Amino acid sequence: MEAQRKKPMSSTERMAAYRKRMRAAGLRPVQLWLPDTKDPKFVAEFKRQVRVLAADDPGGDEALKWIEDTYDWPEDNGPDY
Repeated sequence: MEAQRKKPMSSTERMAAYRKRMRAAGLRPVQLWLPDTKDPKFVAEFKRQVRVLAADDPGGDEALKWIEDTYDWPEDNGPDY
């Protein structure tokens, strides 16, 4: 007997099947809007806020040194998957 060939699924059908499997697993889709960290306006505002924080926290360098001294930084060998 000859194997029956299934019609390839369209991308819409594949996505619908994927969403159905995810929902069956107890998950739901969530959309997140995040700042564009490459936007020059974002970069400028980020730098401004860092300067404000640094000016208001003279002990910041001491805190960073303590974190660096006490934290056991792992070797960066890439992701573990």
